[in-house]
Amino acid sequence: MGKKILVVDDEVKILNMIKTYLEKEGFIVFSAEDGKTALELFKKHEPDLMVLDLMLPEMDGFDICKSVRQHSDVPIIMLTAKTEEIDKLLGLELGADDYITKPFSLRELTARIKAILRRVNPGKTKEREIIKRGELIIDPVDHKVKVNNRDISLTPTEFKILHLLAEHPGRVFSRLQILESVFGEIYEGYERSIDTHISNLRKKIEDDPNNPIYIKTLYGVGYRFEKMEESAK
Repeated sequence: MGKKILVVDDEVKILNMIKTYLEKEGFIVFSAEDGKTALELFKKHEPDLMVLDLMLPEMDGFDICKSVRQHSDVPIIMLTAKTEEIDKLLGLELGADDYITKPFSLRELTARIKAILRRVNPGKTKEREIIKRGELIIDPVDHKVKVNNRDISLTPTEFKILHLLAEHPGRVFSRLQILESVFGEIYEGYERSIDTHISNLRKKIEDDPNNPIYIKTLYGVGYRFEKMEESAK
């Protein structure tokens, strides 16, 4: 059975175009023109991924994203006609995994969807050992993270970034290197959004996000996961 995609956009023409294209690609697509309907469909069908427009009547995409993140880590791709970086970063801070700016090609949107779904469901051939760094435990098979025996809920993008860095403690990764590893390619103008994902990660895994012990910043260079003793197995 194909993966279930929920598409939310108040522009009916765009909504129908996306729905038709994704269905031809083998996806099962549900669509909504407003926030209330979107949340109802989300609860009813439990989609594998949401494509979410920011500019919606009554309840905007930011509010929908915030509501979904209260109980689900399903991947979210934002659609936005806004070009201001602050809007994109705000969406990422609320838990979106990716964004694409209107106008966009349906082919690019589909490629982004498939890339994120591959990260969420990597397949048995990519199974790796559980990573233990200090009090941080990462299970790449079940996509689970614990810190001090506390379960941490991460978006697929946050998980991928954390796994990449923790798998190579002491190695410095530039923003572009993280982008290429996480998304499989480099999206122009997207590298600054890595800072937002790192900030979100720190808020979730660090006792004091302003003084992180796991993910360090090397200003002007990139990010590094600190070397530390593995926790007892």
